[in-house]
Amino acid sequence: MKPTLFLLAAGMGSRYGGLKQLDGLGPNGETIMDYSIYDAIQAGFGRIVWVIRKDFEEQFRTQILAKYEGQVPCELCFQALDSLPEGFSVPEGRVKPWGTNHAVLMGKDVIKEPFCVINCDDFYGRDAFMQIGKFLSELPEGSENKYAMVGFRCCNTLSENGSVARGVCEFDDNHHLVEVVERTEIMRKEDKGNAICFKDEQGEWQPLEENVPVSMNMWGFTPDYFAHSEAYFREFLSDPKNMENLKAEFFIPLMVSKLINEGTSTVEVLDTTSKWFGVTYAADREATVERIQKLVDEGVYPNKLF
Repeated sequence: MKPTLFLLAAGMGSRYGGLKQLDGLGPNGETIMDYSIYDAIQAGFGRIVWVIRKDFEEQFRTQILAKYEGQVPCELCFQALDSLPEGFSVPEGRVKPWGTNHAVLMGKDVIKEPFCVINCDDFYGRDAFMQIGKFLSELPEGSENKYAMVGFRCCNTLSENGSVARGVCEFDDNHHLVEVVERTEIMRKEDKGNAICFKDEQGEWQPLEENVPVSMNMWGFTPDYFAHSEAYFREFLSDPKNMENLKAEFFIPLMVSKLINEGTSTVEVLDTTSKWFGVTYAADREATVERIQKLVDEGVYPNKLF
């Protein structure tokens, strides 16, 4: 069974200032997610599913889905603040969505095969899709609890316009993920010999290896992951501090870490030569347009994707 690509498209880009998932950056107005979908199809993915907010469904269907008609099977699901397990309700004053793993949970009724989760506003590159596509397509039928993530080399994921937040990964001798440590500020520091550094808890800049794997939210799961997520989301909502904190979020790394720590699942860290880029900041847009055009000029992508 061909794997499914599951795109998280329910969020707004606060630092970028707009709905960057629908921003045309390619020579014919292609979005970053168009390139992801093109690469995924090349890598053997057989279906595309998005999770979006209901309030921009019409715009999404017109601007995005229409172009894929006849190309690949597509489906939408929706993330809403009140999509909660029975017995739970939205705390008064809460307006922020419940996070990336809550968004993933929205696909439980439509995804029944191995799937890859990605962000819509990150350019992952062909090799990354080849790596995760190969992993998912080679899983034995009915496989459970054997997951993967693509570990991008840190040096391939930086922005020239400011610091970036990355999950720095530690893995064991089997290349199984041990821990993801969130570093909210990573950048090259001129006063440190242009080395990659992260800001630690004391506000000091510490060096980081060029090729240390970092998470760009590119995960490979099998459908049993939804059951794990449903059970843990109930635990998450049952914790008073998560209900009192109106910005508490149910993130993918939180779920993955629990499964790893209790020995339920393994997550293989897949290396990739792909170079990430995206529009973390509005100033990244021009460089992203130029990089995409360069890839088109080099023949990596056709001038018009779909």
